Amino acid sequence: MKPIDTATAVWRIKATPLIPGAGEGSLRGESVAVKDLFAVAGESIGAGNPVRLSQQPAQSRSSTAVQALIGSGADIAGIAQTDEFALSLAGTNAHYGTPPNPAAPGRISGGSSNGSASAVALGEASIGLGTDTGGSIRVPAAYQGLWGIRTTQDLIPLTGVQPLAQSFDTVGWVTREPGLLATVAQTLIPAPKKVAPTAPSALGGMGTGSIPTVPRGPVAWEADRQLGELKVVEELFALADEDVANACRVLLGQLEAQVGRSVAVHGPDPEIFNEWKHTFTVIQSREAWANHGDWVAAHWDHMAPDVGARFRAASQFTSADEAAARAQHAGIRETIRGWVGNGVLALPSAASVAPLLDEAGAEGNGSDTLRQRTLMLTTIGSLAGLPVVNIPTATEQGLPTGLSLMGPSGSDKALIAYAAQLGGPPS
Repeated sequence: MKPIDTATAVWRIKATPLIPGAGEGSLRGESVAVKDLFAVAGESIGAGNPVRLSQQPAQSRSSTAVQALIGSGADIAGIAQTDEFALSLAGTNAHYGTPPNPAAPGRISGGSSNGSASAVALGEASIGLGTDTGGSIRVPAAYQGLWGIRTTQDLIPLTGVQPLAQSFDTVGWVTREPGLLATVAQTLIPAPKKVAPTAPSALGGMGTGSIPTVPRGPVAWEADRQLGELKVVEELFALADEDVANACRVLLGQLEAQVGRSVAVHGPDPEIFNEWKHTFTVIQSREAWANHGDWVAAHWDHMAPDVGARFRAASQFTSADEAAARAQHAGIRETIRGWVGNGVLALPSAASVAPLLDEAGAEGNGSDTLRQRTLMLTTIGSLAGLPVVNIPTATEQGLPTGLSLMGPSGSDKALIAYAAQLGGPPS
């Protein structure tokens, strides 16, 4: 096996810059590593597979998110690598190699926004733009000691982004500190439009004023809107290794000192979380196969073994399986949203610290049991369609890990401000 070129493992294309920022916006002077799922004008989308890349045309325009970042003054530093088709949480791309994890040398980077996260952790970009379907922002952020956010489902347009599974795909990003996380949110998350009512009765007797509306999807909260109680489901902490759970509880205690004691929420038995994860897997798999199955089936020899195995499993799920999973999803979604309410739910971002590179194995993320436990944690936010912020922390041994805070639909900017109480005020 030839040595891994760490530059190639992080970046598919890097320039100084690839596209310069426009104007003097709030992101002037910042640089962005763009996950290789987003359209960048003049470049192809490779999705972590060199054969796929060679067959794709150059994009005529950049994705909505990339355009917004450029318009706010950010330079596009380059296109960062991703796990193949974004169908992994490991960051161990068999074609390009594993990006380094500078916060935990010798350990995996986490995926699938692996290149974007490593570029930020290495200081080669200040913003890592990625996607999060089942944890692809939260896991690399936790493994590499970064701030990160999975945004509310459908809040940020995915126009110009190659899909994995549309029911769960979201735009997300990582930074080294919360202030920049918040500034990016102000750029990418649309502010609610203000529409004056025609009569006092339009507000149910609340008087004249304005009401927030958006054409479709969830309504974005303002950053200064207050969130309610801090909540904990202990059964979720039980899914994490002891060192990770302890580190998250320490951070939770610090947050309680800021906002008040957390409220315990009774969760289901652990096997229920496994059933929920299966529901996610069925829907994700059916959509991933619908999106990419024809190409994958014609290129099995060009697929990494672990990702290929997941696509083979995806091809076996039936429309009846999907219908049953979607019926279950509706109830699961409401259960989790009921836990959150108008407050904040805390849980570990991943089940363990980043596994060692030589222990990653064929599945790319340690044992399959570890991967499944991490998915049981990350798919809580995915199934609920709610925003989740990763706050970096560390175990007693000094290894990076993260505490996730989940808020109500549309509360992304307010949730960042809430989380920033543990990392300094957002800018």
